[in-house]
Amino acid sequence: MSQSDELFARAQKLIPGGVNSPVRAFQAVGGTPRFVRKAEGARFWDADGEGYIDYVGSWGPMILGHAFPPVVEAVQKAAAKGTSYGAPCVAEVELAERVVRLVPTIEKVRFVSSGTEATMSALRLARGVTGRRKILKFEGCYHGHADSLLVAAGSGVATLGIPGSAGVTEGTVADTLTAPFNDVAAVEQVASVHGADLAAVIVEPVAGNMGCVAPREGYLEALRRVTRDVGALLIFDEVMTGFRLAPGGAQQLYGIQPDLTCLGKIVGGGLPAAAYGGPAAIMDHVAPLGPVYQAGTLSGNPLAMAAGSALLDHLVRPGAYERLDALTIRLQVGLARAAQAAGVMLTVNRVGSMITPFFCRGPVVDYASAKTSDTALFGRFFHGMLKRGVYLPPAQFEAAFVSLAHTEVDIDQTVAAAAAALQELGGPPQRT
Repeated sequence: MSQSDELFARAQKLIPGGVNSPVRAFQAVGGTPRFVRKAEGARFWDADGEGYIDYVGSWGPMILGHAFPPVVEAVQKAAAKGTSYGAPCVAEVELAERVVRLVPTIEKVRFVSSGTEATMSALRLARGVTGRRKILKFEGCYHGHADSLLVAAGSGVATLGIPGSAGVTEGTVADTLTAPFNDVAAVEQVASVHGADLAAVIVEPVAGNMGCVAPREGYLEALRRVTRDVGALLIFDEVMTGFRLAPGGAQQLYGIQPDLTCLGKIVGGGLPAAAYGGPAAIMDHVAPLGPVYQAGTLSGNPLAMAAGSALLDHLVRPGAYERLDALTIRLQVGLARAAQAAGVMLTVNRVGSMITPFFCRGPVVDYASAKTSDTALFGRFFHGMLKRGVYLPPAQFEAAFVSLAHTEVDIDQTVAAAAAALQELGGPPQRT
């Protein structure tokens, strides 16, 4: 029995499913999850000492790699001064200044401890500002595990085949409207029926929780137009895309100005932190200035704030995003060629340094097309990569992430591993 097997057995007696977040349990791919002992750069090592090139990166925040020295040093210095105050601290002001400078639509920002808190708080704020009840979200987009956001959600909800969640009330569901991602006509239909009671439209501008799915040309512009027409707020959930696709996130990449932005992952430098922000006229509705209440003992935690500042300072240096794009394009092209040679149907979606190989005949533009993927084939591919030292997200419906710690050699080793794994799955070469 491996150390991971033993740890998983112990964990299942103590923790539901043996994990503290469902996708980690490997239910979608089978087998035993790897328990991590340490991570550095683009790799981690499991409890048995096996090393893996990592494309999960804590689901995105390790954009500079694991244990990036300046971030580690910043956390160490902060910890020596105390780990939590329950009072304002210098570090939260310094990180707020960086966020406001990098994301032009944010004039004021409130830090929280998780992406779920950020999206939940942004929606409460939207309802408080507009005086309306209903929200619109999109099928396959995941915005955390707040009750109203689990309707037709992606991420682990999609992976486990759960239509929503037990424990969510009918009233909450009634106030949550859904539409297919990338379908402008569906949004216009919802607006025509519910526009007078629509508080907000919340969207992942680039979906990452049904796998990586880009917005069609004109789609985000249409969301901006429709929300303005009916007086609803447009919320960009940039928990994944914020600071990853550009210094100003997906909104900078696509040139769209949302009313509110939710940030996470990278903003805490790998520690538990997230944020929501927007124009002062909206954010000033948040307590203590306004009537929309939100609080958190660990919000603005000095360790997370220090880590976030250290990460952003190094991330925004010249050439960083160009290198991330180049590395991920190299991976995308390599995977596509390997699948072609192996005779395996594969559609490789990429936006910036987010990437997903879908085991289907593309294109993948929404949740319905993502679900045409052969998840069993993906599971076999996942284990083929795992035994060759490459760790991918353990589910078809999750984006993978490339970091600045990855090298061309890492990418080429990954492509070689994929070529061998795909050959094990393959048939006659595909025609193009």
